[in-house]
Amino acid sequence: MPRSIESGGAPRPIGPYSQAVQVEATGLVFTAGMVGNDPATGKLVGGGIEAETERALDNLEAVLAAAGLTFADVARTTVFLVDLAEFPAMNAVYARRLGAHRPARSTVGVSALPLGARVEIDMLAARRPA
Repeated sequence: MPRSIESGGAPRPIGPYSQAVQVEATGLVFTAGMVGNDPATGKLVGGGIEAETERALDNLEAVLAAAGLTFADVARTTVFLVDLAEFPAMNAVYARRLGAHRPARSTVGVSALPLGARVEIDMLAARRPA
């Protein structure tokens, strides 16, 4: 049975969904897509694509931590970008934050994102066997 995961370190969902769901039988954790909104205010951070990517990853890191996981446990990510010309700037922040760990990833160009965000990222993580 899936179990909802919530973290105060990430913004509350803006719709009827969980920040993440863990499937106990498999150890898989599926995050919701996170944009660069500040958990304290709910507002999108200023500073462009780099700042939004940084904040989105902060939000995801907090949700993973609530599940007892880190970026090292991430198997797959999906990045949604409003402007694919901003890929290099997003990618530089992403690469720095994930370090040497390289999960599988898709990057998709979209016409719009919630709150007027420029980037949204979701993750699939796997709990390591004991």
